Amino acid sequence: MGNAVQSKNLLNKEAPTMSCKISKSALINGLILAAVIILLLALPAWAGDPTGTATGSAADIPAAQAGTPTLEELATAAGKLKIGLNFVWTLLAGFLVFFMQAGFALVETGFTRAKNAAHTMAMNLMVFLVGAVGFFVLGFGLMFGGLGAVANLGGTPPLTHELTAGGWGLLGLKGFFLSGDAYDVGVFALFLFQMVFMDTAVTIPTGAMAERVKFSAIVLGSFFIAMFLYPIFGNWVWGGGWLAQLGAKLGLGHGAVDFAGSGVVHSIGGAAGLAGALILGPRLGKYRNGKPAAIPGHDIPMAVLGTIILFFGWFGFNPGSTLSGSDLRIAVVAVNTMMAGAVGGLTSMLYTWWRQGKPDPSMMCNGVLAGLVAITAPSAFVNGPVACLIGAVAGILVVWSVYFFDHILKIDDPVGAISVHLVNGLWGLLAVGLFADGTYGAGWNGVGADSYLGVAGQGVTGLFYGDPGQLVAQLINMAVALAWGFGASYVFYKVLDKIIGIRVTPEAEEQGLDIPEMGALAYPDFMLTFGDTYSTEAVSTGQPAYDKRRREVAVHN
Repeated sequence: MGNAVQSKNLLNKEAPTMSCKISKSALINGLILAAVIILLLALPAWAGDPTGTATGSAADIPAAQAGTPTLEELATAAGKLKIGLNFVWTLLAGFLVFFMQAGFALVETGFTRAKNAAHTMAMNLMVFLVGAVGFFVLGFGLMFGGLGAVANLGGTPPLTHELTAGGWGLLGLKGFFLSGDAYDVGVFALFLFQMVFMDTAVTIPTGAMAERVKFSAIVLGSFFIAMFLYPIFGNWVWGGGWLAQLGAKLGLGHGAVDFAGSGVVHSIGGAAGLAGALILGPRLGKYRNGKPAAIPGHDIPMAVLGTIILFFGWFGFNPGSTLSGSDLRIAVVAVNTMMAGAVGGLTSMLYTWWRQGKPDPSMMCNGVLAGLVAITAPSAFVNGPVACLIGAVAGILVVWSVYFFDHILKIDDPVGAISVHLVNGLWGLLAVGLFADGTYGAGWNGVGADSYLGVAGQGVTGLFYGDPGQLVAQLINMAVALAWGFGASYVFYKVLDKIIGIRVTPEAEEQGLDIPEMGALAYPDFMLTFGDTYSTEAVSTGQPAYDKRRREVAVHN
């Protein structure tokens, strides 16, 4: 009590005051002095280079001897500056593409049911982890081991070994583990950029196979795609393999041309997803009396956000494929990418609005992605209006394709991955053979470095601009992508199904894959289940428990 009284007295006691009067004139004089000091400190800046015209001149180049640098030293410095810019551009583009993984995770999870959300999210993380290791160990070497020099990245001379048959390239044989001569800055930059491309191909099947596939099957499938399926086909198109040689050896245009991966990435991933979905069969309750039943996703806002993230990442995917920040064509590629994606989404929205009476947000998302997939191969070779046309066709094509697979073929694809990536990836390859205008790609795949079709500097040229041979090369590319991507994947998943079984049990599928497969719920505090319900004990212990007598929405807090 005494302490309390003392504290009260202390609080009420007036604090000592200090009388400190500053005259008005002293304050003004102090402010003037401070201003003079600041002005004096700023004077040297007046002699700087505010416009930037004098920055980066020959004076900034170190000379071997005192004085002005030689022409050779200037050329060396300029070369290093250009290559350094290309490295930064390629790596930053790779970082953008890596961020697309977040977009895929959100799109796929949003388009699937809440009871499978943790499983779907985990698959999207896992495929990157598995794919990165598999591509590092084997895939990169098979794909680019015989690539030769990449001038934009300083030459990368170590990638010089290709397995051939009769002069036709089949597989790369160098660069495994990025060891030996592959311990090279240019090789490492190329690896990072290509590894995140591979990750997109590995991710695509997870959407087509969602809500009924075992997590272990996706783990093994990801190793297969990253180490064999994707890099072998990638070698044939991007690694100097036999499809790339169709122009130089058979006179079919510039050979198989795929600027950023409509075929190599999206068609291969989509074909693998088609094979997996076909072997798995449809989800429980998808086809009732032979007719498809709608199984809506649980979070459309999540899917829309994922689509926007993917759109953003595509500006690394396509423009980054120049591997050169000094290649001014990146402006054309970026605008074509933007317009094809925008028109694709707009077309899908208007079409579904017209046919169904309301715009479908899920189909709007898939229309955007379809336009982006379709423009990926021709983005560097066409003009703006053609890019819009390619996107518009993709926006309609994805709607028709979803209906075709769902109603006619009765192949259950929960997120529309097959229609977005396989179908529109093939459309993108075809678009190169039709619309490439010859303004870019001189010397592509070793064809027409000096002149092509009698025109100096003529690049990749499609049918409508005078080169039917390019269309033939693209048709061959499309056929091989479909045959290899689907055929090899079908055999793999069929064998895997015989060994371990790739589909979960009906009980686990109806319960939701979060607990049976992952042992964790995505939404433990708010769990929606339609059909068999969880008990509180099942949520807390991680053990499956059913109440067959109740069919309700279960909420657990």
